[in-house]
Amino acid sequence: MLYKKIVLATHNLHKQKEMNSILSSLGILIVGLDDFPQIGDIEETGSTLLENAFIKARTVHQLTGLPSIADDTGLEVDALHGAPGVYSARYAGQNPSFQENCDKLLSELKDSANQNRNAKFRTVIAFVDKKMEFQSEGVVKGVIVEKPRGVDGFGYDPIFQPNLYEITFAEMDMEEKNRISHRSKALEKMKEILVPYLKKGEHIDIE
Repeated sequence: MLYKKIVLATHNLHKQKEMNSILSSLGILIVGLDDFPQIGDIEETGSTLLENAFIKARTVHQLTGLPSIADDTGLEVDALHGAPGVYSARYAGQNPSFQENCDKLLSELKDSANQNRNAKFRTVIAFVDKKMEFQSEGVVKGVIVEKPRGVDGFGYDPIFQPNLYEITFAEMDMEEKNRISHRSKALEKMKEILVPYLKKGEHIDIE
């Protein structure tokens, strides 16, 4: 089967797997930066999720010559005035583990006078090719649970419970999460724009 190859600007295998599960039906193969060892860490110097997504996508496109896609995701907690937001990936410091980020967030909520646990996940996706750039956004609302639950997913998934559900993202299987996640919503919005690219550019044969 012929797939359109798009480079995802991350070494995060969880994101790569999630995007492939959503986009593979369109004939798209997402490959990550592990396939391009010459590309080092890309510094995210933007002040918004959108700026960071485009910084990563433009850099990878320039270095590979291939269509590139990047996302930036933030968890915005009402009681923390929208934090951690753009700093979600490094909330507990430089290169923290997922658990360290979750632990810091739960600790700050515990110490906050505002016990509103409402939150939302926001994903912004940027796509860059030779002739055009575009973007999309997906949001899912929910609450922060008191203790981590579940072993699947990544990031803040063990402590985020989407509205109308009694389980966290980390307690869902990937198929269920992909139906409602912020990233899947952003990707769904991009599908109509991505389709024209399926007949262009380099293809690779995957058995």
